[in-house]
Amino acid sequence: MKIYTKTGDRGTTSLVGGQRVPKNHPRLEAYGTIDELMAQTALLRDNLPDTETMKPYRDDLLRILDHLMRAASYLATEGDAPKYLPPLGDDQVGFLENRIDAMQATLRPIAAFTLPGGHPVVSLSHVCRTVCRRCERRTLTLAEEYSVPQSVMQYLNRLSDYFYTLGRKLTDEFHVKETYWVYDK
Repeated sequence: MKIYTKTGDRGTTSLVGGQRVPKNHPRLEAYGTIDELMAQTALLRDNLPDTETMKPYRDDLLRILDHLMRAASYLATEGDAPKYLPPLGDDQVGFLENRIDAMQATLRPIAAFTLPGGHPVVSLSHVCRTVCRRCERRTLTLAEEYSVPQSVMQYLNRLSDYFYTLGRKLTDEFHVKETYWVYDK
């Protein structure tokens, strides 16, 4: 199978099911931003050391990549999702909630808004968080005109919370101090 088809040379592409749409269609903006988040998530995962301590986080991120592929597949489908698409729903959202709760149980209470930074992987986690928030906005824009499964919105919302919590947890794991936002008066 060739990687190039030349069918998109005039600015259109195919959705799941074959319907052609312009490459700037809100549906492509939404799932294209998920694709961007997948690349950022992989970059974060690739920058975590391959150690026993980091294994749970690396495993989580690999699982999240699968979930994001599912979300993108749903958004790349006009109308009802075909039965062959893997589910994205309560189980996947529950996975995120369980991981967030487990990480939060070991963290200090939030004293103020935490600023990104302190270690490259902490910053990468916050990059993932902000790209995920953009995914939410693009998906919400899509949902204003087209049908979008509520499970996709719910998953993306919870995922940004996961990345925020992961950033805080990685701060602890890498023994760096959290930086809090203290505004100048």
